[in-house]
Amino acid sequence: MKVYQTNEIKNIALLGNDGSGKTTLTEALLYEAGLIKRRGRITAKNTVSDYFPVEQEYGYSVFSTVYHVEWNNKKLNIIDCPGSDDFVGAALTALNVTDTAVLLLNGQYGAEVGTQNHFRYTEKLGKPVIFLVNQLDDEKCDYDAILEQLTSIYGNKVVPVQYPIKTGPDFNALIDVLLMKKYSWGPEGGEPTIEEIPEDQKEKAMEMHKVLVEAAAENDETLMEKFFESETLTEDEMREGIRKGLAARGMFPVFCVCAGKDMGVRRLMEFLGNVVPFVSEMPKVHNTRGMEVTPDVDGPTSLYFFKTGVEPHIGEVQYFKVMSGKVHEGDDLNNADRGSKERMSQLFVCAGANRIKVEELVAGDIGCTVKLKDVKTGNTLNDKNSENRFNFIKYPNPKYTRAVKAVNEAETEKMMNALNRMREEDPTWVVEQSKELRQILVHGQGEFHLRTLKWRMENNEKIAIKFEEPRIPYRETITKAARADYRHKKQSGGAGQFGEVHLIVEPYYEGMPDPEVYRFNGQEFRINARSKEEVPLEWGGKLVFINSVVGGAIDARFMPAILKGVMQRMEQGPLTGSYARDVRVIVYDGKMHPVDSNEISFMLAGRNAFSMAFKEAGPKILEPIYDVEVFVPSDKMGDVMSDLQGRRGMIMGMTSENGYEKLVAKVPLKEMPLKANSNWPTAMIMVMAATMTLTGLSKLTLFSTQMRMPTMPIMPYSRVVTPPSTPAGMVLMMAPNFGHRLRISANAAAHQYAAVE
Repeated sequence: MKVYQTNEIKNIALLGNDGSGKTTLTEALLYEAGLIKRRGRITAKNTVSDYFPVEQEYGYSVFSTVYHVEWNNKKLNIIDCPGSDDFVGAALTALNVTDTAVLLLNGQYGAEVGTQNHFRYTEKLGKPVIFLVNQLDDEKCDYDAILEQLTSIYGNKVVPVQYPIKTGPDFNALIDVLLMKKYSWGPEGGEPTIEEIPEDQKEKAMEMHKVLVEAAAENDETLMEKFFESETLTEDEMREGIRKGLAARGMFPVFCVCAGKDMGVRRLMEFLGNVVPFVSEMPKVHNTRGMEVTPDVDGPTSLYFFKTGVEPHIGEVQYFKVMSGKVHEGDDLNNADRGSKERMSQLFVCAGANRIKVEELVAGDIGCTVKLKDVKTGNTLNDKNSENRFNFIKYPNPKYTRAVKAVNEAETEKMMNALNRMREEDPTWVVEQSKELRQILVHGQGEFHLRTLKWRMENNEKIAIKFEEPRIPYRETITKAARADYRHKKQSGGAGQFGEVHLIVEPYYEGMPDPEVYRFNGQEFRINARSKEEVPLEWGGKLVFINSVVGGAIDARFMPAILKGVMQRMEQGPLTGSYARDVRVIVYDGKMHPVDSNEISFMLAGRNAFSMAFKEAGPKILEPIYDVEVFVPSDKMGDVMSDLQGRRGMIMGMTSENGYEKLVAKVPLKEMPLKANSNWPTAMIMVMAATMTLTGLSKLTLFSTQMRMPTMPIMPYSRVVTPPSTPAGMVLMMAPNFGHRLRISANAAAHQYAAVE
């Protein structure tokens, strides 16, 4: 195979919602480029993409597929990404290592929720976008409505380059307003017949042409001046203007294809080859030191490994992008992340499960290799002249969590090893052994995401597993002050144990004044603090420990043991065994024995005294509460509000945004799992990210897509990092469960807790 240079390479991410036809388009692209002799079909399970057993089993893409096409002496590296938001990690990876996004739209539905999510990712990363309307032969396709929808969402930057003469089963022709030609096809598609635009289409075509010319001219001062002078541009000038407009995200061209009939595919490849920016024309990537790394073929060699696949009879296949320099078979490179050395024994360019052997790859190109010893996803390999490391791919936080356990407990260790291997393939899977919940938790991007993991575990690894509901991370606290005494005494031959602790507990809040006087049952206790220790708790809140012992009743050397005993009880709350938080403990008196007192005695005495006092201090269970923002079509507002209220949700406000009605509510975590008795519509409901405020309830990040298949119960991610403190007397929240059919994936940034009866 020819070795393409950096200025001949273009890297493209193929994105689109489920059902938009990415796999079918891939087959058409490869067929037109001559890499395959006939187009495969999803139903026949013979496509270049979706070749893994789990993808063929479920009928949807799970992994991204890397392939290339050669067209007009250009090499187009294309990454076909899964459409479901459950597999967003693959889409984000692809966008980070490519330079342009082709966003495929289903001709029946137009811009779906998945479309908008993908566009949001391109916006965040500053990637050029080309909209591609597919399935023009569907009887429900309305191109003009789709164009209007795109314009209403993304503004006047949306510029059509093509439009179909008619849509539906009879679709076979379109007008290209860049070339001002009519393209038509026979029943088999393939190579088009190029003709002059019919008279009845000339006015419409000319109007769109002028809009395109103006959009192209806007991105270059020289072109703009010429446009003002002549009101037209040459074909080459328009291409240059469109290229600059794409690179600056100043315009979003709209193309048309019917991938299933192989119509419009050749013209699409011509545009990608001739107009889409080259690798060298895009902004430079920065290494971990903040230095620009230029895709220079003469520079030092750096390879970034962005994907790991495990294939039968081969093992691990490592996919990489040449960030700088060039790489040959037999090159010895250093792993900048792991400190090991690797030899590139074989180099390939990709076409799904097929690989074509090459001897060299240059800066900007994408390839793969096998039989590396110690390379993981995200690693960088350098030659002796380079010290680059890269971490530019930022994966989203998990949204769904399930507890997992092996059906046969003897296979638990084997299950954990398999889970860790699978995470190498997909970094958006997170495995956690929760000390708090005493469960093994698997965090993922959605129900389908975790369902895929389960299928692979049972079918590939032959380990039967089952999912369970994660336990709710409740917290315990107190609402009033209380005191308790406890004497630990043990005499069973030899050295004895003796320790007596008198203490007071009370609710703690930030800025709380130091204690002076307490009264219990008519008795007054004056506090003279000798020392104070504030202990920030890993699970949120604080423990404040005050030593107020006078007269040497307890030696100071035993205070750490008492604190240790109190902490043990804080880790296993006296009520439910949940973590306790926001408590102030004052040790004011006690007794010790000159011989039998030791650290273990006072640790036990402190733990039991704290437990007794805690139970007398008006204990409350604290529940995780989320701030939820739901974007919903106006006609479904009532259904969603009813269900939120049924979940013990408190509706905090309603606004309109981007054509959706926005609901803001506070919902307890316990009510977030999906249940079967739902009133939620299967319409497109999008939930956006919210920001967290440390003084209010924590924020929940939600994203959703249109459902087309049933769901199983799931639980949002609910790990606590550093939640804000919880004052006593917060509002009580009460109500029953609810659920909905629409899949919602959730991620908690932090927690705040409200007291419940």
